[in-house]
Amino acid sequence: MLNGAFIFLTDLIKNVTIDCEVDFFKLSSYGDAKISSGKVTMLKELNCDVTGRDIIIVEDIVDSGLSIKFIEELMQEHKPASMKVASLLVKPDSLRYNLKIHYIGFNIPSKFVIGYGLDYAQKYRNLKTIYALSE
Repeated sequence: MLNGAFIFLTDLIKNVTIDCEVDFFKLSSYGDAKISSGKVTMLKELNCDVTGRDIIIVEDIVDSGLSIKFIEELMQEHKPASMKVASLLVKPDSLRYNLKIHYIGFNIPSKFVIGYGLDYAQKYRNLKTIYALSE
């Protein structure tokens, strides 16, 4: 999902050895805040047909799980053959939904993080590593 996951996806896709297609959702639930608004807004929809296809949703971070829940429900309407979720970071203590994250890079504490694609008010995505944002 854009914009946060693009750097993680770039590193992942370099290691994929089968034919695949890449497309993007763009969602917003944070805006310029450090806390989710509790509402997901779709800013960009998919441009491909996923019916009958095996799908991996690549996410930068799963915090409350609201965005993943939103995407899973939306994707089921398109009837993929299968759907899995890969996330670079997961905050297990912040999850509010019963979700299956199939591939997890790292579990992290419930802190606001930036860098490696993760932002605060659209800043800091370009940092080469991940940092907890100071209070």
